[in-house]
Amino acid sequence: MSASHPHAVGTDYSTDTIFISIASFCDPLLEFTLRSAMTQASRPERVFIGVVDQQMPELRLRLPDAWSQRVRQIHVHPLEARGPCWARAVAMSLHQGERWFLQVDSHTWFEPGWDVQLLHWGHHCQSINPRCLITAYPNPFRMVERQPVAEQVGPSVLAHVVKTGCQFDTEHPVLYFEAVPVQSQQPVLGLHVAAGCLFAPAAVISALPYDPFLYFHGEEQAFALRAWTRGWDIFHVPRVPLYHHYVGLEGAGRAMHWAPELDAQRSVASKVLSDAANARMQALLWDCADLGVYGLGEQRSLADYAEFSGIDYARRRIAPQAYKARYGY
Repeated sequence: MSASHPHAVGTDYSTDTIFISIASFCDPLLEFTLRSAMTQASRPERVFIGVVDQQMPELRLRLPDAWSQRVRQIHVHPLEARGPCWARAVAMSLHQGERWFLQVDSHTWFEPGWDVQLLHWGHHCQSINPRCLITAYPNPFRMVERQPVAEQVGPSVLAHVVKTGCQFDTEHPVLYFEAVPVQSQQPVLGLHVAAGCLFAPAAVISALPYDPFLYFHGEEQAFALRAWTRGWDIFHVPRVPLYHHYVGLEGAGRAMHWAPELDAQRSVASKVLSDAANARMQALLWDCADLGVYGLGEQRSLADYAEFSGIDYARRRIAPQAYKARYGY
C-alpha cells in the first residue's frame, strides 16, 4: 500500500513522539486507519493513538493485544454521541505528554514514512513560528477490492480558499472552503484549517482545546480564528503524506451523526446541537462574546485577519483575495 510521494530527506527525529487524535462515528474504515498509521510509520514505537469509537456495542473496535500500550480507547454508544466537535474534544483529552499532536479523520490512509515527513515539516515550520499549525484537505483515496488507491488532485501544496460563490449567511458566519493546488516546494501561509488533517506541537492542546459546544459546520473556522488571533500561523506544506476517503466516494458506507434514523432515537436531535453551534459561532465572530479559552485571542485581531485573508467578519464581506484568485486562479 505505497503511494507515490517521496519521503522527506534528513533526520528521522527519533526522540519525537506523536499523538494521533481520532474521533470515529460508525466508521467501517477505522481499523484500516489505525493499521495504516501504525504499520506505515518509519518508527511505530513513537506513535500513540487516542480513539473515541462511537459505535454500536456489537461492532466496537477490537485491537491486537500488542497495540494495547499505544492505542487509548473510549467507547461511546452512537445514540449518546453529541457530534464531531464533542468527540474531537474527548479524543484530545487522551493525550499523555507526546511532543506532537496530529488530528485525523477515521478514514485516513497514511503513506510509508509519514511520520518522518510530518516531523520534517513540523520542525521547519517551528523555526518560522513555534506556534505552527500544518494542515490540508488531503488528496483523496478510494477503496478498490479492499485496497486503497490514491487519486491525486495536486502533487504539491493544497491551500485553502473560500469556496467559489460562497458568501456570508444573514443568520450565522459559517463559510465553506475548498482546496486549490499551489506550485510551491516551501510552506505557504494559510487562512484556514482542516479538522481532518491537523499537525502541530502538542502545546496546541493546552492553548487551543477543542470546543465541545460546536457541532460540525464552522468548527474549522472557529479553530483557525482562535489560533490565528493567538499568534499561531497556519501552514500548507508540499506533499502531505495522508489521503482522505471523502463522502460520496465508492464504498464510503459510513453513517453520519445526523442520520434521520439515529436522530429519531435520541433525546437531543442533531438540529438542536447544530442550531446551538451556529449561535455560538455568531457569538464568537459577530458578537465579540467572551468564550474564555474557546474564544478569540488578543495577539492579532479580526481586523488583522481581514487584511491578511480577505474575510471581514465585522463587515460581513469577502474580498477576491479570499477565493481562488489568491493563488492566481
